Amino acid sequence: MAQKVNRKKYNLADVHAQFAEAVGGEQVEFDAEGGTYSFPHPMFADEAWAERVDAAENAAEKGRAMLGDEQYEKYKAAGNSDTDLGLLFLAVQQDSSAQMKKRPTR
Repeated sequence: MAQKVNRKKYNLADVHAQFAEAVGGEQVEFDAEGGTYSFPHPMFADEAWAERVDAAENAAEKGRAMLGDEQYEKYKAAGNSDTDLGLLFLAVQQDSSAQMKKRPTR
């Protein structure tokens, strides 16, 4: 007699919501000189955003790709650093990796 195998069935909307909750949302918000800025969380960013960030050849290009022209100009005009944006991006990636191991389930 064949043994019945129980398979877990996933609901994509639930999985998406669980990961968004685990990493703090689909947008990354941060405070720096000049105000609050945001960019798409790398796990939820569209392909065009990810390609622009990946194609950036230096810190300034990466910052502009992450924030978009308008926010980037405001960010830089306030005296903020491209290097700090790189550090923030790294922190988001590291935090996401740690949180994915603790993904809540419903």
